[in-house]
Amino acid sequence: MAKSPATTEAPASPGRRGFFKAAAGGAAGAALAVPAMLGGEAQAAETAEEQRKTRYQETDHVKTYYETNRY
Repeated sequence: MAKSPATTEAPASPGRRGFFKAAAGGAAGAALAVPAMLGGEAQAAETAEEQRKTRYQETDHVKTYYETNRY
């Protein structure tokens, strides 16, 4: 009985998959390491006075928007 010829299909490239796994792991590790390298606690970008100030203003433009959209 004659043997069938072996298929010459290339196996999936484990080197490429390994590269992407390592790149993803390295990016996650770097994201965790950066805050630790900077040290100290995170500080708010705004002062206490800036946090208390009024930001929302109901102007004519806003009122028109509310009337148009029936709020």
